[in-house]
Amino acid sequence: MSGDLFSPKVPEEVVNRRPLADRLRPTSLAEVTGQPHLTGEDGVLRRMIASGSLGSMIFWGPPGTGKTTVARLLSGETGLAFEQISAIFSGVADLKRVFEAARMRRMDGRQTLLFVDEIHRFNRAQQDSFLPVMEDGTVILVGATTENPSFELNAALLSRARVLTFRAHDEESLEELLGRAETVEQKDLPLDTEARAALVRMADGDGRAVLTLAEEVWRAARAGEIFDTAGLTQIVQRRAPVYDKAQEGHYNLISALHKSVRGSDPDAALYYLARMLDAGEDPLYLGRRLVRMAVEDIGLADPQALVVCNAAKDAYDYLGSPEGELALAQACVYLATAPKSNAVYTAYKAATRAAKENGSLLPPKHILNAPTKLMKTEGYGDGYRYDHDEPDAFSGQDYFPEKLGRQTFYDPPERGFEREIRKRLEWWAKLRQERQA
Repeated sequence: MSGDLFSPKVPEEVVNRRPLADRLRPTSLAEVTGQPHLTGEDGVLRRMIASGSLGSMIFWGPPGTGKTTVARLLSGETGLAFEQISAIFSGVADLKRVFEAARMRRMDGRQTLLFVDEIHRFNRAQQDSFLPVMEDGTVILVGATTENPSFELNAALLSRARVLTFRAHDEESLEELLGRAETVEQKDLPLDTEARAALVRMADGDGRAVLTLAEEVWRAARAGEIFDTAGLTQIVQRRAPVYDKAQEGHYNLISALHKSVRGSDPDAALYYLARMLDAGEDPLYLGRRLVRMAVEDIGLADPQALVVCNAAKDAYDYLGSPEGELALAQACVYLATAPKSNAVYTAYKAATRAAKENGSLLPPKHILNAPTKLMKTEGYGDGYRYDHDEPDAFSGQDYFPEKLGRQTFYDPPERGFEREIRKRLEWWAKLRQERQA
């Protein structure tokens, strides 16, 4: 082995033992595959670098799309010190250490690019701890997440960072990675045309996965052996995914599930639920979607729908897979066979619109409390009638702001439990008219 004490030369056999994905890691943004909207000549990141101004960012995208690699390359191309932590393995003490090191560098005139992998795993307080060091320029934060930042990250953090979306690799970019691998290995992948296409599908848009699969194939192949699709499947013990969770197929299937429930078709709903579970979808994601369907499409037509879906989600959380999946299937069938109503959903949207359009109107004074003498002299609470003391426990008073007047947002249909709610509302409307006459 040659080289001085501080920069020893790594033996070639050690280099070759590194995983293929690590050996093929890009050394510049120009070499990054599959993200032209970010790293291409006119990509967002290239423009940021050219402007000389790099702000905090959230990299959002599926695994194996280059989020970590791009963060490293950014620090190299901008001269920033690179610091990396994982939210899975780091706590408050680690954050304090990283922030203090960044402050020391800043005193020496060098800024730090802090890359936080799986940033959505940090809790709210931990996420808030980034705000001061982002605001004073101590660090430029680059967080990576596979989860939707809108749901998993604090609004305050998101307001200080730009979200950049990494796309799952398409077949063309995965093929490009395989071509690079063949160049490095100096041999062709021992697969026939159909098997090669199957391997690309198995990777499911993940660049790291396609290279790992390729390594498995090379290890298994004997001299002169070419595998067909059946042989490939036997070697890697992995079938092609049913759909790509990060792209259109995912959204198509969740849309089909939702619309099958809304359309009261339990068989179709079960089919799409099964397809998504079979494809490896997170069951708790499906549980959350079923809860959404319960409040959006069933509502008060069957108040138990929300209870059933929450119970199913908790049952899966308690039992795990595969036993817990039956609870999700039960909730799915319950929703599909329940009476449907979006009356609450529609009413809420209408009420929200009215609230935004009419500003800060004061409620009528007769329903405001009057804890002080001044407020009593101003008429607060004057004329309020306690409903429980009224006939039928109903006073018929108005509760909307006087300037707005009475509004009707909720219009329950003659279906399910809302048929009874409608009767009550009509009865109360009649009493209100009589008592205000």
